[in-house]
Amino acid sequence: MTYFLAQRVAGFLLTLFVVSIIVFAVMNVLPGDPALTILGIDSTEDARAALRERLGLNDPVVLRYLRWAMAAVQGDFGISYSFGVPVAELVAERLPLTFTLAIAGTVVTIATALFLGISAAARHGRSGDWAIMLFSQMGIAIPAFWLSMLLVLLFAVKLQWLPPGGFPGWDDPMETLRALVLPTVALALVQAAVLARVTRSAALEVMRQDFVRTAQATGFSPRRILWGHVLPNALIPIVTIVGLQFASLVTGTIVIENVFYLPGLGRLLFQSIGNRDLITVQALVMLFSVFVVTANFIVDIAYVLIDPRLREGRA
Repeated sequence: MTYFLAQRVAGFLLTLFVVSIIVFAVMNVLPGDPALTILGIDSTEDARAALRERLGLNDPVVLRYLRWAMAAVQGDFGISYSFGVPVAELVAERLPLTFTLAIAGTVVTIATALFLGISAAARHGRSGDWAIMLFSQMGIAIPAFWLSMLLVLLFAVKLQWLPPGGFPGWDDPMETLRALVLPTVALALVQAAVLARVTRSAALEVMRQDFVRTAQATGFSPRRILWGHVLPNALIPIVTIVGLQFASLVTGTIVIENVFYLPGLGRLLFQSIGNRDLITVQALVMLFSVFVVTANFIVDIAYVLIDPRLREGRA
């Protein structure tokens, strides 16, 4: 078990290292002059050259990477070209909203998918199964940004139950909740559609096992069999998808935050790209990459915790 964890931690750190090199390399081959972005088009060439020297942009690329990587490990991503404040400060201001949206989307995704997937498996081959799978297929087919606009048109414009966008801050919990309902639903429904199909397939596979037939013959209620016996044994493929989907939900906030005009990391990334603020874009792309790699790492560890056979095999 210890050796397995050491392997996974080493792989996790190596992946982050490789990702950091790729992100830094891509950002450095993109066209654009940071000095021109900071000083503006009216600046002189001498002023821009002096700024490049002061920022270390004339140093060898390896030295610049090492300087950036060591600073990033300490939470220092540099100064934003367009906002004029530390990138870490911008991230700290906007991370809570993005993380809250991702967590809320994950909770809604799991709750919706487990209910629909298990319900479909329990009604396998009947109209309820077909109806749930039709909903799932529609959810997979609809892009998140289009679903977001449909939700706004229905619940904000026509029914006027919820705000169409914007974020009122954290002072009023009820207003905060109302502002996050539509983005959370738009973020979660597409992912829930995928997870519901996986849950149904995994549950049907478990329901063919002998122990389920034994439980049925013993007289256990269908609800107890489904939720107490089938679902726990179907968790391995479900956990795999949930881990990957959390990464998708985090990166999916880039689209959702811009549709609903939410001041999170996704909105900041969009603004930074528009402003050619490459140092902020570089930090945010690296941060989103860390989220994805971390989610995969947690899934690997969750496998061992869920399945006793894996614990014994890794001991």
